[in-house]
Amino acid sequence: MSIKIYQNPDKNTWHSFTERPKIKTDLLKNLVQTVFSKVGQEGDTAIKEYTMQFDEVHLENFKVSEQEIKEAHQKVPDELKKAIRQAKKNISVFHKAQKEIKKVIETTSGVQCWRENRPIQKVGIYIPGGTAPLFSTVLMLGVPAHIAGCQEVLLCSPPDKQGKIHPATLYSASLTGIEKIYKIGGIQAIAAMTIGTDTVPKVYKIFGPGNQYVTAAKQYAQELGTAIDMPAGPSEVLIIADKYANPEFIAADLLSQAEHGTDSQVVLLADDLKILYKVQKQITMQLQQLPRSSIAAKALQNSFFIHFDTLKTCFEFANEYAPEHLIVALKDYKTWIPYIQNAGSVFLGKYTCETAGDYASGTNHTLPTAGFAKMYSGVSLDSFVKKITFQHISKEGLLNLGDTLQTMAEHENLIAHKNAVSIRLDRIKNNT
Repeated sequence: MSIKIYQNPDKNTWHSFTERPKIKTDLLKNLVQTVFSKVGQEGDTAIKEYTMQFDEVHLENFKVSEQEIKEAHQKVPDELKKAIRQAKKNISVFHKAQKEIKKVIETTSGVQCWRENRPIQKVGIYIPGGTAPLFSTVLMLGVPAHIAGCQEVLLCSPPDKQGKIHPATLYSASLTGIEKIYKIGGIQAIAAMTIGTDTVPKVYKIFGPGNQYVTAAKQYAQELGTAIDMPAGPSEVLIIADKYANPEFIAADLLSQAEHGTDSQVVLLADDLKILYKVQKQITMQLQQLPRSSIAAKALQNSFFIHFDTLKTCFEFANEYAPEHLIVALKDYKTWIPYIQNAGSVFLGKYTCETAGDYASGTNHTLPTAGFAKMYSGVSLDSFVKKITFQHISKEGLLNLGDTLQTMAEHENLIAHKNAVSIRLDRIKNNT
């Protein structure tokens, strides 16, 4: 498999490398608005029609029953159950550590300010179906939702041709305490969670990955007042390697990302030209052994390798690209950590494969793509809570802060603001 290799491209041309493939959105927007409109008008009836149209299955009841969940438990192999439980444990440990401890700060004598977390009460989780059942994402979203204390967590995932959701998805949902599960996919699932139907409750925030249709639907949901976790697109990885890197490991990491989908993108940067050719040879060898080789091969067509003279330039390019996943395959990786500014999640050293973050190391794999790592973080416990500020001012505090408040209000010509302070100060000074 031959991947394009570039040598020291000029900085003025970097933008052409960092741009992701564009998707024509005009027709997509029209479809999204049409589906949302019909779901808003016809509710569950529209959901059933779209499920038949897009998923080719007729469902009278798209809410997953307790019996279906019990059957799913029986179908999941014990080995997989054990792995899912281990992953859940590690994800729980990492996310529990993110709980914020309340700190009361006295900014001026008698003026106390602090911040407290409150869970988002109603959240929706979308789990894609398709060629790979992403039951791991159920853990990544269900676990922090539970730790945050969200009161209502519901999950939507498209049914297969038999009208079922993958057993591992149902098992993972059950393990994280998600009780409301619906066999709904695509745009109609996002519409149902945004608008609400007789069967599907309206939520305040929607989480989860998806194809271009789901992504467009989530963006439209924002316009209608429902929050989303982040803008997300096709998955991606960028690797920075030196002459000490293992070509076999790097090729495996690149292919693990490429097999996600034909629109995935993988990028390799190195300060040693030889390592690029060695990795290319390994990719050709390993690709032939993959069940999803055709998918990975198409993704590699959108991918590229770059040789830069220095590792410093590699990191400068990586920060401009802002990858979802950044693998630092360097002998002296610790030295370069401060150079990392823009990345969704970082994997350090030769044994830290991206697969670990995808499944069970403990970090969250729901991450910003398409360069959004420049301004967005990946999903964390904070994604499921609101942070409310509090303050308390004593008599002493208002006396200490009063002149500042009145002066600023007066100079903004907001006299009622000034009066709210002045009236109180008069009462304090007159002991009334």
